[in-house]
Amino acid sequence: MLPHHVQRLGRGCISWNGSQILGWNSPVSNFMRWAGHHPGASFPLPVPASFSTNWRLPPFFGPWRQFQNSNWQLSNLMQSSCFRLPNTSMKSEGEEPLTKKRRLSGEHGTSAQEETNISNQKKACPAAEQNEEKQSSKKHKRTVERHWEYFCQHSGTVKIFENKKTDQSRTESEAKFDFTVMSYNILSQNLLEDNSHLYNHCKQQLLIWTYRFPNILQEIKELDADVLCLQEVQEDHYRGEIKSSLESLGYHCEYKMRTGRKPDGCAICFKTSKFSLISSNPVEFFRHDIPLLDRDNVGLVLLLRPLFHSKANAAICIANTHLLYNPRRGDIKLTQLAMLLAEIASVAPQNDGTFCPIIICGDFNSVPDSPLYKFIKEGKLNYEGLAIGKVSGQEESPRGQRILSIPIWPKKLGISQNCVYEIKQQQKEESPGEKLDEAKLDTQEAVVASEKLSSKLQHHFKLSSVYSHYFPETGIPEVTTCHSRSAVTVDYIFYSAANGDTAAQPGTDDSFHGGLKLLGRLGLLTEKDLWTVNGLPNEKNSSDHLPLVAEFRLIER
Repeated sequence: MLPHHVQRLGRGCISWNGSQILGWNSPVSNFMRWAGHHPGASFPLPVPASFSTNWRLPPFFGPWRQFQNSNWQLSNLMQSSCFRLPNTSMKSEGEEPLTKKRRLSGEHGTSAQEETNISNQKKACPAAEQNEEKQSSKKHKRTVERHWEYFCQHSGTVKIFENKKTDQSRTESEAKFDFTVMSYNILSQNLLEDNSHLYNHCKQQLLIWTYRFPNILQEIKELDADVLCLQEVQEDHYRGEIKSSLESLGYHCEYKMRTGRKPDGCAICFKTSKFSLISSNPVEFFRHDIPLLDRDNVGLVLLLRPLFHSKANAAICIANTHLLYNPRRGDIKLTQLAMLLAEIASVAPQNDGTFCPIIICGDFNSVPDSPLYKFIKEGKLNYEGLAIGKVSGQEESPRGQRILSIPIWPKKLGISQNCVYEIKQQQKEESPGEKLDEAKLDTQEAVVASEKLSSKLQHHFKLSSVYSHYFPETGIPEVTTCHSRSAVTVDYIFYSAANGDTAAQPGTDDSFHGGLKLLGRLGLLTEKDLWTVNGLPNEKNSSDHLPLVAEFRLIER
């Protein structure tokens, strides 16, 4: 800590005898400045009257060894000259965090002598600083290329292409219905400002909405998906510019804002040249009468009719959500997910009793292979004895946390352990025109009560993940979000895979006729890849999430 009379000058500089100033967090960061640079700042410090090279800095000026080895003499320093002290922490907002740089590159930092040599090479401070800024700007304008990965349906192999739609199998698509889906958390400006500590690695000018939105819109234009599932869409930005901008690109937009004070929500936008809207179904996870559900997350479920398709009654169900972040509230996450699945189950049934093809997108705030993730893919979860903090897999060792209660949510929610609305389940079990008598109702309620005591969750959808979450050659994890605190996968596109879809995970095609075939996807990146462009957001990518994009083919039942 600095003395109080020193702190009053602020973090930027220290002055003695009214003329000399030492700055370490000033606009020109980490420089020694001399007379004439900051004439207004002065206060008495206990230093010798005759300043010489034998003088030593007080300990709070940081690492002295590098300073001592610089072999400088006061007589050689002109009034406007300066030299650079080594950075002990990241001060330049254009650089990646030093800890991440070392961890990802395997380096152990730069030696004191190397730092000194770099310092001595900078003859004039303004020129050196300007040159460094230019080099930094040039460096961080680099982009990490993402390539399209297409699946060979015969061999099950993956082909990598620079651009979309270069696979020869695309010649068959004239008689098929192919379409692309994007899932993208665009980072609400309100949430960005409320969590500014996550973006310490970013230059401030890259974080303002007027800079970010053109980049986000450009990404959407370039990827040109037929369906957009967007999360963290701020309401005033949606009404003011996002909706109109997307409509000008040929999209129809549906939006659901969160129910609480946070002014963001989920949007699903689709090209009117590819689909027509059958129904739009918002889902609010907040329930004022259920203490467990006191969070304001939402979901949105659309039923779309594909245009130019042979079957007039063909439909595709698109769902989008952003589940609760809190890693220690797995009970809320599972309940929110069950509510979304129940709404899908009420929207997606077809006349023959099967479900239409389903795509579920969103930020699930859960990592691959977590219990919540496995429940989505496998369709079942026995949560008996499961710690509440292990549900999403965001914490390595959630100690001292309570076990999930059985049942997780109360009966008054009206959703069964099979993730369907109980009232609709009862109606489905009735014969046409038959009313349940009182005895039958009592029996059914007893069955439901018994079911509620079970620790097993189920859902009726056979879902596969578009992404495999690990690079097959190296086993390194794919990353969908990256900021100052972490880099993980929390964003997904799940889909109901058709028979014979070689991209689908094993076990998804049993007795499932029709559905979706995954043709290709926009490849993801590693954490190391992202830190070569200073993480997220950066100069080109203006969210802390990457957009996920997949191309599907609708298969007839």
